[in-house]
Amino acid sequence: MFFQFNGKRREIPFSDFDPALFTAGYVTAGELADIAPALGFAPGTVEACGKANHYFRSGVEVYDDYTFTELRITQFSEESKPAPDCVALYFKKNCFLVVDVEDRDGSTRAKFLSAVNRYAPAAATPEKVVCAFLDALLSGDVQFLEKTGMEISELETDVVNSDTDKDFSIDILEIKKELLTIHNYYEQLLDITEALEENDNDIFVSDDLKYVSNVAAKIRRLREDADALFNSAVHLQDAYQASLDLKLNNSMKFFTVLSSIFFPLTIIVGWYGMNFVNMPELKWKYGYVYVILLSLAVSGLLTLIAKKRKWF
Repeated sequence: MFFQFNGKRREIPFSDFDPALFTAGYVTAGELADIAPALGFAPGTVEACGKANHYFRSGVEVYDDYTFTELRITQFSEESKPAPDCVALYFKKNCFLVVDVEDRDGSTRAKFLSAVNRYAPAAATPEKVVCAFLDALLSGDVQFLEKTGMEISELETDVVNSDTDKDFSIDILEIKKELLTIHNYYEQLLDITEALEENDNDIFVSDDLKYVSNVAAKIRRLREDADALFNSAVHLQDAYQASLDLKLNNSMKFFTVLSSIFFPLTIIVGWYGMNFVNMPELKWKYGYVYVILLSLAVSGLLTLIAKKRKWF
């Protein structure tokens, strides 16, 4: 689909494409192969659209009269795990083209349509529509980061109250993975906005690059928020590990004190278990009771000493 802006917005076939008028298009990889020669796109960029890119840092290629990049889109929602889509973007003078490489649920197409319809037709410019599309890719990210921050706060409360469950480590690792993914996503978007701001091939009007700068500033703020949350998750993981170490140390301390109390009894048992002939307690009427009382006395004395020194 192609939308042409000439005081009004209308959907056109590619045969009506006019390079003098601003046109925004959303095409499949197959459709791109048919129109690429007419637009002067390099065959290598067309081939790159043949399969989804599974890496965020794909780079931005700047040509004489257009700029090309692949974009791996990661959207987060409260109901589902991230489902990355992949599109390719062509930025050409008076032309903005989005190539559907792998748009599983049509969400990227919907964002493109929202960007095309965001401004009044008379006010729509390539810079505004491009920035509206990039801004639409960030929709819901503020809510996701806020929700993630609340999850980290709840986990911190669990650590303080020693109320963590067996899935605590898995939850932390999942949060760190999501935050690292969205960090890479923002880095990818910043690569694109920086290339557009440099405008080496003069495809944008310099005065309108402020819209690109505004989107780039928003992406940087979101990246900083994601990085801050990632650091909080790392610190929380360290605090959880420290609490586990403390619990282990307390357990080892308890068993050490317990061993110290009852170890003398082992000596007493071993002493009287030798049964030497001249051992007077063997033939003493109260020898058995004496050993019992001796054991209790030694254990009681060592227990009092341990409590006095606050070993437990």
